[in-house]
Amino acid sequence: MANGQWYATEWPERVRALAAGDIRPVEPRRAATVMLLRDGAGGPLVHLLRRRASMAFAGGAYAYPGGGVDPRDDDRAIGWAGPPRRWWADRLGVDEAGAQAIVCAAVRETYEEAGVLLAGPAPDAVVGDTTGDDWEADRVALVARELSFAEFLDRRGLLLRSDLLGPWARWITPEFEARRYDTWFFVAVLPPGQRTRDTSSEADRTVWTSPTEAAAGYDRGDLLMMPPTIATLRSLAAHDTAAGALSAAAGRDLAPVQARAGLVADEVVLTWPGHEEFDRRPASPAGDPSGPGPEGTT
Repeated sequence: MANGQWYATEWPERVRALAAGDIRPVEPRRAATVMLLRDGAGGPLVHLLRRRASMAFAGGAYAYPGGGVDPRDDDRAIGWAGPPRRWWADRLGVDEAGAQAIVCAAVRETYEEAGVLLAGPAPDAVVGDTTGDDWEADRVALVARELSFAEFLDRRGLLLRSDLLGPWARWITPEFEARRYDTWFFVAVLPPGQRTRDTSSEADRTVWTSPTEAAAGYDRGDLLMMPPTIATLRSLAAHDTAAGALSAAAGRDLAPVQARAGLVADEVVLTWPGHEEFDRRPASPAGDPSGPGPEGTT
């Protein structure tokens, strides 16, 4: 492999099965992930976690805190600060209930997987240290789905600070994948007084690194990443400060990105419209699993 691009060994077989009509696309599950930033000596740093090698999907790959929407995230009103749900619905391209669920998932998953909570007791306040035993008990209950995020906020008298999030990108898992997600990527700045913790049961390592250094590690083949991760890292590298990246989110294009797959002369071909660096021909009877993609499209 020339770089650290992750792909599953079963993809060629699934692409062929989809083309033959033997399988049908799975409906993608809504999800959210957060690029958590803080300023370093040379510019912004981003928080990454490495998925355990035993994970069924993208084991060993570096990613951001994130996960699927909890169905309870849109079934009741919650304490809310920042842009209203209508604004978020327009920005994310969904209805208001869906917007609440996606934003809640972003904030909840950041707390579950990094111990960082984007919420506060007032519209202009954010919680400080969240490392106490009582906070940890609530975090564990959220992970176990014994406590909904709305109940958690109500119990503590907190408002979700939607203004601390900036929508950055949207990627949809290819149709041939067995596990599919429609994922919104957000950017956020680490709140004062809080710190990240290695709390995710799905990760075996966490790091703060500059987007440029992480991208260089990917280019060398040292860091394994999925296309959405490295693509968003490259886009973060243009910003000099964490606050600058958050401000830039207002102008980001949220048109969904989704890989296309097909057969060319019986060879499996993957293309990523708008992100041609990821185009490739995975392992196939005549293909090179690490070779570049074709010039044409499928």
